[in-house]
Amino acid sequence: MTSTSLNELSKELESIKARNNRVETDKAWETSWTRKILLAVFTYLAIGIYLNAVNIPNPWLNSIVPAIGFLLSTLTLPYFKKFWMKYIYMNKNG
Repeated sequence: MTSTSLNELSKELESIKARNNRVETDKAWETSWTRKILLAVFTYLAIGIYLNAVNIPNPWLNSIVPAIGFLLSTLTLPYFKKFWMKYIYMNKNG
């Protein structure tokens, strides 16, 4: 191998490592409690503002249920994903 091809391989390896690091960081964010809590808070605020704007009684109290429902859905999705991967996706492609 020439030094040029070794340099190209080294650059390609570094590029792959950088991409893997970005993918791992994105996955960590997607599964983090910080993200889930922020989404629940923003959901609560958005629904509360909307309910307040359309003059629904007790808009901030009524916003709790959808926000909690959304949070619960983010907690259960990983289980459904595993089920889907094991029983549906693998059977379809396996």
